[in-house]
Order: sequence, then C-alpha cells, then structure tokens
Amino acid sequence: MLQIRQLDHVVLRVSGLQAMMHFYIDVLGCKLEKVQEKIGLWQLRAGTALIDLVPIDLPAGQKGGAAPAREGRNMDHFCLQVEPFDGEAIITHLKQNGCEPGPVESRYGAKGQGPSIYVPDPEGNMVELKGPPWET
Repeated sequence: MLQIRQLDHVVLRVSGLQAMMHFYIDVLGCKLEKVQEKIGLWQLRAGTALIDLVPIDLPAGQKGGAAPAREGRNMDHFCLQVEPFDGEAIITHLKQNGCEPGPVESRYGAKGQGPSIYVPDPEGNMVELKGPPWET
C-alpha cells in the first residue's frame, strides 16, 4: 500500500509565462530552481514542493489541449502552507502587488483547522495560502 507523505509538485499550463513567474516568484516568494527550455518547463521551489509552469505553446504545455481560462480552469485550487501566518500583512502585500485576495477564513487542511486566504494567480488558478492550525 502507498503511503503519501506530502505534495511533491503541481504543474500549471500557462499562457503568460512572465506574468506567472512574477506572481509566484516576486509576489509569493518562490525561487526559480530549474529551467528545461527544450521541453518548455520552468520549475519553481515552493518550500518542500515545486510549482511547475509549462507554457501552452511549448512541447510540455501542448499536451493538455486548449489553454486554461476563467471558464475552463485546469484545477480547482492548490494550497501552500505559509508560516508565520499574519493574515492582515499577507492581504496587504497581495493587494500592493495587484492581487485580489479573499478574506482570511478558517478552513481544514492537512495539519488541521486554521486560517487561509484564497488568491487567484494571473491566469485564474486559485491558490490557497494556509496558516498553521488554530491552537486548541
């Protein structure tokens, strides 16, 4: 039987690579780890996981068919754990960078019930920024 430990990576098919790199690197703080231009793959470090960006006009991205859009996203959302979590400061930072975050809400995640914020990336993929569980 398999024993899953944690999220390894998420692959996003993208139309605007530069806008997406700006969001994930400059706004959320990911680091560019590896580029495989021949196949069209940009890999960003997000804590212990990776967020892979594959432009839809390059080999890896062409495999997925039509481009993702607000009417037809390629996922509901994915979640990044954020520590420390200061909801007000996170929302202020996101808004200063042209993002439209939702409010801090209590949601259940892998480590339990705790604060989270939803924010769409430039192509409409929903990103959940999740804090540690509430103290009991």
